[in-house]
Amino acid sequence: MLKRLFRPRNVAIAIVIFFVAIQAVPVWAWQTNPPVVTDVAWTTPEAASIARRACYDCHSNETVWPWYSKVAPVSWLVTYDVIKGRNELNFSLPLREPAELAQEIAEVVLEGEMPPRQYLLAHPEAKLNPQEVQALIAGTPGYAGNLLTTGEHDDD
Repeated sequence: MLKRLFRPRNVAIAIVIFFVAIQAVPVWAWQTNPPVVTDVAWTTPEAASIARRACYDCHSNETVWPWYSKVAPVSWLVTYDVIKGRNELNFSLPLREPAELAQEIAEVVLEGEMPPRQYLLAHPEAKLNPQEVQALIAGTPGYAGNLLTTGEHDDD
């Protein structure tokens, strides 16, 4: 009986049915781009360009939702990452103190936390070289020239 149940044909049918069924989970309802209230006043055009290329998909209300973001289970992961990213930092809403923002951006970019690896798999153009990292940090509002630049810092 079990042998008959687990025949390759039956397993394949079950996988297809499961894949079709999970498409019914309506994550597309959260795949929105609310209005842009404000934008960051990047101090250089290069920093603005780098941020738009590497950060805005998850950290703004200007997300580009690619075709694969509509297919479960990938849609669940993409939607979760965008919601989490916007909750952490949303460039389309009024931001916190500029010096605090610059420090935070410097820390996460220099430590390699952003852009995250799973995002870079689908968006290799978002990978930042050392010059782009420095340009992004230097072009962040609130940058005072004394932020972290080596990737090392004291955890006070």
